[in-house]
Amino acid sequence: MEISNEMIANLVKKVLADMDCNACENTAQGNEVPVGVSNRHIHLNKADLETLFGAGYELTPLKDLSQPGQYACKETLTLIGPAMRPIEGVRVLGPLRSKSQVEISMTDSYVLKVKPPVRESGKTEGSAGVTIVGPKGVVQLKEGCIIANRHIHMSPEDGARFGVQDNDTVTVEVEGRRRTRWYDVQVRVHPDFRLEMHVDTDDANAAGIGNGFKVKVVKE
Repeated sequence: MEISNEMIANLVKKVLADMDCNACENTAQGNEVPVGVSNRHIHLNKADLETLFGAGYELTPLKDLSQPGQYACKETLTLIGPAMRPIEGVRVLGPLRSKSQVEISMTDSYVLKVKPPVRESGKTEGSAGVTIVGPKGVVQLKEGCIIANRHIHMSPEDGARFGVQDNDTVTVEVEGRRRTRWYDVQVRVHPDFRLEMHVDTDDANAAGIGNGFKVKVVKE
């Protein structure tokens, strides 16, 4: 039987749809928590958005993220550090925030030659500076570039089930291709949160895991 391009396209669509379903399945049992791998991204305030894209510009939602109200945008930007080696195509996430923030991995920091601290999202005081280049302008952040700490989003119900409160820290066991443990993982509890642990691409690649992988909170 001759295999047509249409048959191949339909098969690829089916495989990708199955992968999406598996990755988005966040039903955890016992002490398990699903993982969401966070690639480098940018949060903007209104002033910086308009500097980069023009006066009156509004973000264009692309797809919803796992946490309610958060979404990836069609817009991407370029990051430049002292090395003058740009990282292009960095995704903007919405909605707008009160302060602009850039979240990168340790590997990215070597490319840019910046020294971002490991921080909770939003804690940008005294963090690294970086330059953001857009189609209409340039923003030079004096601070705002961080490496996001490992953290777990939980609802109050999940927090009660795990026996933790907001800002507690826990140990997480990862039984991926390269078994490891992550210590001092921050727990963030809020009624709007959906159960998920967030790690960056460096952590995920080192452990050999991806989106939807289940890790375990260890009781010590």
